[in-house]
Amino acid sequence: MNIIPAIDLIGGKAVRLVKGDYNQVTVYSDSPVDVAKSFEAQGAKLLHVVDLDGAKEGSTANFETIAQIVKQTSLSVEVGGGIRNIDTIKKYVEIGVDRVIIGTAAVTDPAFLEEAVKTYGEHVTVGVDIKDGMVAIKGWLEVSALSCFDFCQKMQELGVKTIICTDISKDGMMSGTNRDLYRELSERFSLNIIASGGVSSMDDISALTAMKLYGAIVGKAIYIGAVNLSDAILAAKETL
Repeated sequence: MNIIPAIDLIGGKAVRLVKGDYNQVTVYSDSPVDVAKSFEAQGAKLLHVVDLDGAKEGSTANFETIAQIVKQTSLSVEVGGGIRNIDTIKKYVEIGVDRVIIGTAAVTDPAFLEEAVKTYGEHVTVGVDIKDGMVAIKGWLEVSALSCFDFCQKMQELGVKTIICTDISKDGMMSGTNRDLYRELSERFSLNIIASGGVSSMDDISALTAMKLYGAIVGKAIYIGAVNLSDAILAAKETL
């Protein structure tokens, strides 16, 4: 399983939110590029970046910061937040971003998602953010009428290869990840599933690795020292 450290961006700074609440922001670094370099030095190969300003506004507010991370590291970078048209995907792919994550627009604009998958194939990943079993959108500020399992079925039928599934209730809480959810997803679908939200211990890493998930995103646990990134990467490799 791939361990994917996370950098969330607001105003060019590396931050974390609690349960996606923009009023509960902790700034961890004024230099996201340095954070990315640190992750790379600890053995990371992949990096998950979310433009939180973009998610809220539908923009590419932190584009320059992301461009510098790609330029100054050899990490395979996936980017989410505000990606709602083909031009934005093109913009990111052209600077070397490996995967773009479509969240809100995958729900609100199915035609765009279909075009994106046809044009960019495996460069396109879909973010499935879950609140009480339903898919949340617009920086988690709204909840759609789609159940997470119905939505994942649609994604699989459309030809999406990879989904990033976040249980919002667990995000930033350091209370463990929703193992039942990921187990059911892995049993029901042939998608590459990346677990996100609440991965807070080596026990979580071991449990998710045993499910043979494609990856797990680790955020707050790394920043506060609850999970050592190098150890997590090693553990996930050893149990493949």
